[in-house]
Amino acid sequence: MSELNNEVLPIQWAGDKIILLDQTALPLEENYVDITSVDLLVDAIERLVVRGAPALGAVGAYGVALAMVQATRESWSSSELAENIRRIRDARPTAVNLAWGVDKCSPYVAQGLDAVVEQADLISEADALANRAMGRVGADWIEKHVARRPLRLLTHCNTGTLATTYWGTALGVIRELHERGLVELVYADETRPLLQGSRLTAWELDRAGINHVVAADGAASSTILRGLVDVALIGADRIAANGDSANKIGSVGVALACKDAGIPFLVVAPVSTVDLETASGDDIHIELRAGSEVTMLAGVQVAPPNTRGFNPAFDVTPARLISAIITEVGAIEVADGETPNSRLR
Repeated sequence: MSELNNEVLPIQWAGDKIILLDQTALPLEENYVDITSVDLLVDAIERLVVRGAPALGAVGAYGVALAMVQATRESWSSSELAENIRRIRDARPTAVNLAWGVDKCSPYVAQGLDAVVEQADLISEADALANRAMGRVGADWIEKHVARRPLRLLTHCNTGTLATTYWGTALGVIRELHERGLVELVYADETRPLLQGSRLTAWELDRAGINHVVAADGAASSTILRGLVDVALIGADRIAANGDSANKIGSVGVALACKDAGIPFLVVAPVSTVDLETASGDDIHIELRAGSEVTMLAGVQVAPPNTRGFNPAFDVTPARLISAIITEVGAIEVADGETPNSRLR
């Protein structure tokens, strides 16, 4: 296991392969898997061995290098190499960072493996720096806009180191607030159906020594409306030009409750997650995953055998429900009419 300041690194390049922390096995086991082929990488992405928008950007970048290694080993033609790079790019359609990472590195293929790995390393390093910057920007925003001390925070899905290359996005803001001594309690939504909140976010909060509880997704709105939460923070897998934000299914309910309760709802994501070519949330493709993820739990059938599961992996929170989008270059004040298009174009 490779760590930096007690930080688990979920993605590592090891010369001719990618080493991934298997997030499907957490929190009970910390297993690392060697990814030595495009087939294994696509499978790992689809099974959520690796997940989270910034992490997918990095793994997409290293995936180009992996495809080049396999192409040399198996004597692929240039068209076969291009097709396998495309397979990596398209492995998860909602998260823009995966395609972004592939597209950033693909132009360097003609310069050789070292050039591609160098670019992938730069993407990974830039993500780490961006995450720390987002933590500071988000914590400063909350200190300015939220009066209560200490803070009671709610987050949905996993947005920590496991979803990035280092530190985290929304969870990175929470970690920064914790370092400032401002956190009373974190409500971590369980995040059905695959429980990224209870399995992954709680694991990271526990490692960081941050006081937290895991709550059922259905408890989030009531908890907010009862006045038990001061601010909610989520990540994003794609942010449209108008500020509409796609994130793990269940995010919209949190946003609606925050709007009604009059508390801030923040989206925390790097600029690379902003897709200025996507005009609004209506244009974001929503990944539909296997219904069995809903009708089964840890391999146990929890619905009648003939019942089918409906399993959209993401929902889109309209910009009108978002207080601000926190990025590494500053806060986009969505509630004041600012949009990613007007700020970043």
